Amino acid sequence: MNEAFRQGVRLGIPFSLAGFLISLSFGALAVQSGFTPLQAIVMSAVVHAGSAQFAGLSIVAAGGGALPGILAGGLMNARFLAMGIALAPSLPAGPLVRGLQGQAIVDPSWALANRGDGTFDRWQLMGSTVPQYVGWLSGTIVGALAGEALGDTDRFGLDAIFPTFFLGLLIAEMRDPRSRPVAAAGAAIALALVPFTPPGVPILVAAVAALVGLRR
Repeated sequence: MNEAFRQGVRLGIPFSLAGFLISLSFGALAVQSGFTPLQAIVMSAVVHAGSAQFAGLSIVAAGGGALPGILAGGLMNARFLAMGIALAPSLPAGPLVRGLQGQAIVDPSWALANRGDGTFDRWQLMGSTVPQYVGWLSGTIVGALAGEALGDTDRFGLDAIFPTFFLGLLIAEMRDPRSRPVAAAGAAIALALVPFTPPGVPILVAAVAALVGLRR
């Protein structure tokens, strides 16, 4: 096995543990909101994106329907367009193969694989995603099947893990002088828009900062 892949697996384990707890909350909330356990599990297996899944779930639970929930989830994941554009030159082969490799992008893996010079280690990216995917899916399974026993997941403080998770990623990017201005601009844009715009819009607009940084 490639050494960079193995290193990525090791680096991804702590994020996998955090993802397990977050998805545990998602699985329980999804079933409490009317999803079947199978629907919640399949959603995590296919989407594997916490912000998108919680956004879609909140809209469906409020009676908004499946289509608005899907659109909200897609809007939340729009940041991956900018991340994919930055990653693409580091991936070999043709568009189809690059697209398949790009499915390994999740926020921590993208940050961990960033070499700091505009290039990415694709093996480390994929390696770090493997334990995170396992943690996310297994947490959803436990939450969906044992949700009634867990009751209100907020009492365990699980609702605080998700924002803390992304704050940690922001702090890591702020330590790099090259990425600091872009990270700070993205954070400022998102914070300014949160009180006035629907879920997903702040992240989409904040991604513009990443595109400006890529152009520079």
